[in-house]
Amino acid sequence: MEKFEKLTGIAAPMPLVNIDTDMIIPKQFLKTIKRSGLGVHAFDEMRYLDDGSENPEFVLNQPAYREAQIIVAGDNFGCGSSREHAPWALADFGIKAVISTSFADIFYNNCFKNGMLPIVLPQEAVDVLMKDAEKGANARMIVDLENQKVVTSDGEEFAFEIDSFKKHCLMEGLDDIGLTMEKVGAIDTFEATAAQSRPWV
Repeated sequence: MEKFEKLTGIAAPMPLVNIDTDMIIPKQFLKTIKRSGLGVHAFDEMRYLDDGSENPEFVLNQPAYREAQIIVAGDNFGCGSSREHAPWALADFGIKAVISTSFADIFYNNCFKNGMLPIVLPQEAVDVLMKDAEKGANARMIVDLENQKVVTSDGEEFAFEIDSFKKHCLMEGLDDIGLTMEKVGAIDTFEATAAQSRPWV
């Protein structure tokens, strides 16, 4: 998992509330267990027309937001069924941070396990960031995880809270496997001792 320290990028405005996991990645794309390749299907039903062509009205299809790495979203982002494919699809598309007033708990936690930063801010702050995102590709937003703040293209700052352990994992690029591998020395020692004391196992 890549380390997340400081991100400067384009933010896409998605003010719709209750964007659920089925909207993020529809159920027909859940057959795979691979994390890669799902980005093309992210927001499939909003992103494509019935004939398979791109919907020009969908924000991530618009030229200004095709390279967006941040989403500024409406309330209750990631609600619905608990599918880890949702953060997989967003990450594969290139999204590294999502800002909202609230997230569904399971989606929120899954983001951290997949190198993505979900940021909870008050409605007033999200409103300002939404307006900033609407400026398009010329307005670059900064997400500073180390100092726990989001900075608009005009320099306005908003501090956010984050669990210290989750922050550590993101900044060090540690998923569950990476956390386990940090203890590999202790694991090897335990296994060697166990093999000597219980050779029949």
